[in-house]
Amino acid sequence: MSAEEIANKLWNLCNVLRDDGVTYHQYLNELTYILFLRLSEVKGFEKDIPEEYRWSKLKGISDNKELFDTYRDLLTNISAKTKNATVKEIFSNASTTLRKPVNLKTLVTSIDAIDWYDDVEQDKIATIYEELLERNAGEKKSGAGQYFTPRPLINVMVELMAPKLGERWNDPAAGTFGFMIAADQYLRDKYDYIYTLDGEARRFQLEDAFSGCELVEDAHRLALMNAKLHGLESYIALGDTLTDLGKKFNNLDGVLANPPFGTKQGGEKPTRDDLTFPSGNKQLNFLQHIYRSLHKKGGARAAVVLPDNVLFEDGDGRKVRKDLMEKCKLHTILRLPTGIFYAAGVKTNVLFFERGQNEIGNTDKVWFYDMRTNAPSYGKRTPFTRNAFADFVKAYTGGITLSELKNNYDGGIDHARRAEVQDERWSCLSREEISKKNDSLDLGLIAYANYSSSVHTEEPIDLAREAADELKAIQVELNQIIELLG
Repeated sequence: MSAEEIANKLWNLCNVLRDDGVTYHQYLNELTYILFLRLSEVKGFEKDIPEEYRWSKLKGISDNKELFDTYRDLLTNISAKTKNATVKEIFSNASTTLRKPVNLKTLVTSIDAIDWYDDVEQDKIATIYEELLERNAGEKKSGAGQYFTPRPLINVMVELMAPKLGERWNDPAAGTFGFMIAADQYLRDKYDYIYTLDGEARRFQLEDAFSGCELVEDAHRLALMNAKLHGLESYIALGDTLTDLGKKFNNLDGVLANPPFGTKQGGEKPTRDDLTFPSGNKQLNFLQHIYRSLHKKGGARAAVVLPDNVLFEDGDGRKVRKDLMEKCKLHTILRLPTGIFYAAGVKTNVLFFERGQNEIGNTDKVWFYDMRTNAPSYGKRTPFTRNAFADFVKAYTGGITLSELKNNYDGGIDHARRAEVQDERWSCLSREEISKKNDSLDLGLIAYANYSSSVHTEEPIDLAREAADELKAIQVELNQIIELLG
């Protein structure tokens, strides 16, 4: 059975639980607990689970009520009984949303019956879990999309940042830890370090090379599980980067992040005392944290997803942009298409920059690439794939193709080669020109009327069908709520 087929089977099990009032997001949390116990046996870390809670014990209980009582006892007490830090954190404050013992028995029996290995794809467990995370993010009603960045975007950002062995990378708004896992996979594919490194160097890559911080407990739990299944023992803090906790993430070689959108509740400012321009705008605070967390030895770099308002907001926004361009070499801004994130119409960008070795004058010019104007309307019928970045990658690297990117790009920026790229979506402005525009970075979008290329967009009938599908799903949930209320 392929990874996709197993993911389908696991996802469809949620339908069994619909009459138990369990949402998709709650189901993924529930599944995380049960899968962790099952996979501790498969992946060989069962010694970290107290003996009375191990998978062999659970699946051997035939009475549904006894199984349910044991499971609830497990969720309540396993954190106190284990010595393993990851197990403690994954099951911290754990509780079940299941109400019918028979449904737990169905989950345990079904998961136990899955063949997790085959001859072609020996270890597909991590792939399956990522597929479940992505499906959960696609459920707009769950709100989980805010913790999930589209995989094609993550992969391209990682490849353009070109992490190196021995470097320390961080995501201050970790979500499910997707950026860091992709960065680790990039290094495994490129250097096969699991087999070529040993001793301290190998330990560093598995434990210290990647770190993160996540505010939301459910997302933090999923991040820990995701890291564990990918063979990482990374430090992922539970808390708010914009408090003093965030100060410990410093002297970094790189940051990859998609900070949460919006403002702090009540417009309050962060409790950090080391941000020069504390703001009620969370993205401005995260941006300051990110470029301040990079070391100043040369070569420290970041790629960060940020909404349009960061590019044009006046007041604190302008101050932070000026500070960024002084302290860092802001060399590229990618204007992303709309419709690729969970909230329709959200306009986002990726800022690529490198920390300077001094505090002033590091940005001399900024390149812009417009993937937004007259772009495809991405959705279920026009999937957002890695190929969408082909022209941008060629412009960013000065001629390297998407297929050559992993093996032939070392992260360097050659402005002369960039200038040779002929693409009307690709433009450059000097620091002086930006200054004359009140330091706004809301630039680089081509005039729609002047753009003549033919671009496929989804037909109105497709969009209507998609809307109808969502309305049907909402109606199903409303009927279930009415039934539950009696």
